[in-house]
Amino acid sequence: MKPLMLFAIVMLVAIVIVVSFGLQLAPNAPVPVDAGSTPYALYICPADGTVWDGIANAIQPVHNWLVIALFAAIMLLAFSWGWALYQNLLSDSFKRDSFKKPWQLTKWVFWVAVLGLLVTMTPNHFKTVTVDGMTGEYVLCESDTPGAVAVRYDAVHN
Repeated sequence: MKPLMLFAIVMLVAIVIVVSFGLQLAPNAPVPVDAGSTPYALYICPADGTVWDGIANAIQPVHNWLVIALFAAIMLLAFSWGWALYQNLLSDSFKRDSFKKPWQLTKWVFWVAVLGLLVTMTPNHFKTVTVDGMTGEYVLCESDTPGAVAVRYDAVHN
């Protein structure tokens, strides 16, 4: 196994462990909430308008067209693999060269789909909430995140 691949696997395992157990390198003091309100509180932070949010919002009007193009490419990919398999079946021998184009197309479609998903689905996309009685954009956060505010859980909507 290549050293870069081994490093990527070790880093992925480390990230999963850190996230699963809620480990932090530099924890902050949590927002104080009285004991009676603790079960009913959610913590929100103002959503920072990052570059990625701007890009995702700019792409949003054509998002459906991009999904249609992706599924069209996947269908073409399926047909190209099927045609290569059919040609090998007809000749009753395995010809490696007939699979070069479908494999290149597979790699291209996969990486375009991954990059498209990263660009259109920013981290704030899944955490954004609206809060009754408050204006602005908010995201869910932890109690020790700088700028966190405790609100009642029934005032927060996705």
